[in-house]
Amino acid sequence: MEVLFRHAEKEDAHLVFRFIRELAEFEKMSDEVIASEKLIEKNLFGDHKYAEVIFAVADGDEVGFVLFFHNFSTFVGRPGIYIEDLFVKPAFRSKGIGRMLMRECARLGVERGCGRMEWNVLNWNPARRFYEMMGATAMDEWVTYRFTSDIMKRLVEEQ
Repeated sequence: MEVLFRHAEKEDAHLVFRFIRELAEFEKMSDEVIASEKLIEKNLFGDHKYAEVIFAVADGDEVGFVLFFHNFSTFVGRPGIYIEDLFVKPAFRSKGIGRMLMRECARLGVERGCGRMEWNVLNWNPARRFYEMMGATAMDEWVTYRFTSDIMKRLVEEQ
């Protein structure tokens, strides 16, 4: 099986959104998806592109995707790549496609002068072993915090 990569285009917004829904279903978080195809189109392919998507294509079908964006490390003094989502359709797992998507992100990171690549993984996700086998280190001493949009609005409105 030959696997090729292609960057998502505006016409792919529906496909990106389908992958997001499939990932949410896998993570048992479907009820948390408030995004829409329209929002994906606007924020990934509009005037300001907040993230990028690469598809893994096997035999003409998109079988996996990775959605990432650049962050910045003050300690390293260089940009990094943050992987928000990586998903391979179940029928195509254990065929090296996830590793190929990670390698493609790493290649872009090297090409773009990035100092590191990071992502979060749910603690129950068996992919943790996959990432560790590639040499990834769990940052267990860090705790992720989050403001939702409601909390951000409340913070802004504080006097």
